[in-house]
Amino acid sequence: MDTNILLESGTNELEILEFTVGPNRYGINVAKIREILQYTPAVPIPNADPAIEGIFMPRDEVVTSISLSKVLHLPESADTKNDLYIVTYFNNINAAFHVHSVVGITRVSWEEVLKPDSTLNGHGEGVSTGIVKLDGRLIVLLDFEKIIADISPETSIQATDVDELGFRARSAKPILIAEDSALLSKLIQDCLKKAGYVNLIVNTDGQEAWEKVDKMASEGNITDKVKLIITDIEMPRMDGHRFTKLVKSDERTKMIPVIIFSSMISVDMIAKGQSLGADAQITKPEINKLVGEIDRLILD
Repeated sequence: MDTNILLESGTNELEILEFTVGPNRYGINVAKIREILQYTPAVPIPNADPAIEGIFMPRDEVVTSISLSKVLHLPESADTKNDLYIVTYFNNINAAFHVHSVVGITRVSWEEVLKPDSTLNGHGEGVSTGIVKLDGRLIVLLDFEKIIADISPETSIQATDVDELGFRARSAKPILIAEDSALLSKLIQDCLKKAGYVNLIVNTDGQEAWEKVDKMASEGNITDKVKLIITDIEMPRMDGHRFTKLVKSDERTKMIPVIIFSSMISVDMIAKGQSLGADAQITKPEINKLVGEIDRLILD
């Protein structure tokens, strides 16, 4: 299956691959997918997390197989001959997610993606990043980063990494953050505060962040109110690329440095970010690099 579907940068669109696990339908952003392969049994790994089926080598690299049935507590296939692997790449990690079938690819706007409420993602514990209605059915977009982080916590942002930077002076320079994951938002805030940046303006998606920036810009002296912006890419309502485009194409705000901090940084994504005017692009969970870029971009 060809997943190299190119979207124009900053249009606030995404392509969703719809797939099934048990009786339910789920979705994943096509930009995270490397390929789709026929399922083959993996070689078990001793003492691995129960959701890890094992490893296999589709070519010349070892890939970890993860059972979404076990992650989601759903029935496994009685017969796996028609099952598939969705092979992904994000956070600099290759992983294959075992699913039961693939339905197809649909292009939607992030405006159509609804935020999961607290009953689904209370206290950052859920594994949904959004919900979208396709042809009358609801598709849950899974939080694959959180699934990986729950299995292997060392792959997520680590506040202890900031300790390597040594003593840090406190800074009141305002930094605006757009991050939809409650868990990652808290981790980013904790790390930046530990790094000395204590004046944080936190937003849960690009739409909320842009509305705040637009309002502050209309009041004047925007650079006194926002010294730097950090944004994720994948977010309901408005994604980070659209948010970056709005900031960098507005005469009032284009001078504000924008850092894209995302699990989806790749060669194609870097090209898109550069075309939109992003000042830096950092792959999660490299929090030290993020702090280094902040230091570089907001020094007087």
